[in-house]
Amino acid sequence: MRPGPALLSRAGARAAFARPLPPAGYARPAAEVAVDLLGRTIVRRTPTGFRAARIVETEAYVRGDRASHAYLGPTPRNLAMFATPGTLYVYRIHQVHCLNAVTVTGEAVLLRAAEPGAGVVGSTVGPGRLARALGVSREENGSSLVTGPVRISSVRPAGVRVVRGPRVGIRWDARRRLRFAVDGSPWLSRPRIGRRPTTYRSFAQS
Repeated sequence: MRPGPALLSRAGARAAFARPLPPAGYARPAAEVAVDLLGRTIVRRTPTGFRAARIVETEAYVRGDRASHAYLGPTPRNLAMFATPGTLYVYRIHQVHCLNAVTVTGEAVLLRAAEPGAGVVGSTVGPGRLARALGVSREENGSSLVTGPVRISSVRPAGVRVVRGPRVGIRWDARRRLRFAVDGSPWLSRPRIGRRPTTYRSFAQS
């Protein structure tokens, strides 16, 4: 999967921002959306321009999942996870922020790593570094990924090869293979996933 125009120019980032994934693209089980977001471009609009990166690694947090923030129900901290599909859920942990795309009620996809593109300075490997490089904090928590300042493009390369494995840094349900990544990407976080790749069909492949 080679970098497309959205990664090569600010104009490309602007175009990706103008074509966000619609709510229907998020209104599915988190495990499905976690695969479908791979290869898409996430764009953050700032006062000075756009910051873009191509998503290469995700994790799904699903219903009945003891590792999920939503496992015990709504709280002031996780309320965005119970909002409409396509809501951005941002939480703070260990002095860093993490970005999540809300799917169906109580489920979300953690964005773990991305390939840096236009306007991005700093590492995008790891959820905290990705949020920092895009300039996202708790201020964006609860905003719309369709109409807000952070959006994910509806355009996705064809034939994205995906590998999967267990999630990282969790105690509960640690063996569930709900971590997904673009096979062979140099931007993946550690430990790298080493499973056999599979080509998935996208919701809105283009």
